[in-house]
Amino acid sequence: MPSRFISIWFPNLATDRQIRVRPELYGLEFALAAPERGRMVVTAVSAEARALGIEPGMVVADARAILPSLIVLDDEPEVTRQALQALAEWCLRYTPTVALNAPDGLILDVTGCAYLWGGERAYMNDLISRLNQAGFTIRAAMANTIGTAWAHAHYGRLGAIIPPGEQHNALLKLPPAALRLPPETLEKLQKLGFYTISSFIQIPARMLRRRFGEDLLEKLNKALGYSQEFIEPIRQAIPYQERLPCLEPIVTATGIEIALQKLLEMLCTRLVKEGKGLRKSVLSCFRVDGKTQQIDIVTNRASHHIKHLFRLFELKIKTIAPGFGIELFLLEAPEVEDMNVTQETMWDTTGGFENAAITELLDAVIGRTGTDTVHRYLPDEHHWPERSVKTVTSLREKPHTSWRTDRQRPVFLLPKPESIQVTAPVPDYPPTVFSYQGKVHYIGKSEGPERIEQEWWLQQGLHRDYYTLEDQEGQRYWVFRLGPYSEEAEDKKPEWFIHGFFA
Repeated sequence: MPSRFISIWFPNLATDRQIRVRPELYGLEFALAAPERGRMVVTAVSAEARALGIEPGMVVADARAILPSLIVLDDEPEVTRQALQALAEWCLRYTPTVALNAPDGLILDVTGCAYLWGGERAYMNDLISRLNQAGFTIRAAMANTIGTAWAHAHYGRLGAIIPPGEQHNALLKLPPAALRLPPETLEKLQKLGFYTISSFIQIPARMLRRRFGEDLLEKLNKALGYSQEFIEPIRQAIPYQERLPCLEPIVTATGIEIALQKLLEMLCTRLVKEGKGLRKSVLSCFRVDGKTQQIDIVTNRASHHIKHLFRLFELKIKTIAPGFGIELFLLEAPEVEDMNVTQETMWDTTGGFENAAITELLDAVIGRTGTDTVHRYLPDEHHWPERSVKTVTSLREKPHTSWRTDRQRPVFLLPKPESIQVTAPVPDYPPTVFSYQGKVHYIGKSEGPERIEQEWWLQQGLHRDYYTLEDQEGQRYWVFRLGPYSEEAEDKKPEWFIHGFFA
């Protein structure tokens, strides 16, 4: 499939933006000005002011001499750049690849997108009409190359669509400026009488290079498609995505569900063919007022089960505010994983996380309660208790070591040991009483000590002597004394900490 690009030019972007912010300026002669070399210079003018002879680059005093009623406003280039960025983000509803062509243009890679609107002409008409309705003056053109699209957007007919492979013929009648050449090169071409591209396009490359430099040949080759031109999109395109434009704006939850079901079928069919499943998916709803609504889901393991994924999204559909209607749905899968082909059986006797029903149940719990409510832990090869457990995000990850079973460990381990007050008959014996969070616990049974040394290659410090304690209420705790007891320093009592709780 040949590449297709659209170049969009906003010739009056600064003034159009002012009219959108201040509608009372519509139809008036006004100009934007900025300081330059100690004087105010016109940077942009409204169409009405331009018709009366006011041009960008004029000194404000001269412009007011020509048109005393001219309204002069301070220019804000940064705000205009922000407006161009906002327009680029709005155009993401038409293609996943949109790039800025500063200071007043955009480049859209629309390869494979036009069929969703019923063809290239319908695609272009819809894009141009919506931008015009939003209050922007635009010129746009479509071609196989960025250079040809840019040339016709700036110097060709409005809304031109250059057929594939017709770049050469499409450029012949355009002026040399359509090749995006610097002013000094254009001046040389003008002096030699090269007023159109057709007047020099047949000249041998070595002669053009010797006379005009490498830049002319480079721009010409890019426009003709002999060399490739790259763009830097405002957002990296996600490989796995499906789009669904709407003939009429969708305003009901039922309509959203139907669109979502169709998008999931399209996306999961592709994932099945490629042996993959999604771990995260995002549904974007582009509204007619330019705003976007988003919901997302995550799964504990790769999945292309349409019904399961739909149920996860269904929990969040009610959070979508359609406003005056949704005109385009976009379903993306930014995180995918390979999936093994599994054979269906009459009974699924698989246990643990290999059982799809268990992982789908976890997905549903996370969908209702949030991603921070379910965690998975695996053993890690460390003696220090805080480091002996690690959190993992994937259910497919296998432990590199086994859980320790020769010693009892608490069900709940504090992320950081907390200090306690202890009474012991001899300081290096198990406690008989300890106080924790304002409550006094009298110990009935105890077991220990178990000494755990620091891992010297990770951290230096004192060892710990751990005890398992059971109070008179039958509750069990895991506590430790930090460092050794020394009879020579009786005034310095050892510190005690609580680190975990048994069931």
